[in-house]
Amino acid sequence: MTAGPGRYVVPAVVRAVEILRLFSAGRRLITEPEIARELRIPRSTVFRLGQTLVHLGLLERSEGGNALRLGVGVLRLGFETIASLDLAEIARPALEALRDATAMSAHLVVRDGDEVVVVLKAARRSAVSGSLTLGSRLPAHATVLGRAILADLTVAELRAVFPAGRLKAYSAQTPRTVVALARLLAEDRARGTVVSESFFEPGLSAVAAPVRDGSGRAVAAINVTVPSGGAIDPALIGRVRATADEISHALNFRRDASVAVNF
Repeated sequence: MTAGPGRYVVPAVVRAVEILRLFSAGRRLITEPEIARELRIPRSTVFRLGQTLVHLGLLERSEGGNALRLGVGVLRLGFETIASLDLAEIARPALEALRDATAMSAHLVVRDGDEVVVVLKAARRSAVSGSLTLGSRLPAHATVLGRAILADLTVAELRAVFPAGRLKAYSAQTPRTVVALARLLAEDRARGTVVSESFFEPGLSAVAAPVRDGSGRAVAAINVTVPSGGAIDPALIGRVRATADEISHALNFRRDASVAVNF
């Protein structure tokens, strides 16, 4: 008797994928009892699988830990449901308005360790809209989007993000050490936005600003990429900053709150 392909199926992997498939644009939070009931598997198994998926960054626990939701790590697998994350949905109208007002591609990123991940893109309305797509990962220390998020961190926190101390160079402008990065971030904080010309890629300019939640900390960043040879004028910088502030306000950030904010 010849064994079929099902002989080699690993049940734990099947169950983990089934858990991820339960999430959708209309269902962002699911409790472990709900998962156990719908998939007809023991709650102890759901707990172990959930812990594993959280460890891998594919799931996150909600505030209070009573439910699970998709994590940023699903971007590595190309999950289309990442577009259903609250942050992307909240930011979409403002980011598309920024794209329409500037005729430039705009992006929203979040930080995942020492990288930033594109979770939303408002593509420039042209045949060429840039190389960044949903799920693109960029080195945080070498990009304006990353600097906009990292600028909140202390030197000790930066060392935790970059434990090796030495940073990979992507251009002549890339900081090579945590100390050099900290100096650059201090200048970014003083300006309130991050502006670059050929900082990451030759001929590519960008303007970025942080997005904050109710705690006052930067949880994301937005940018516009300026076509080769385009000018970065104060009006463009102001519009990017205003869009970041609009998204931050929607996330319950108030600049006059008691939380100290450097940007």
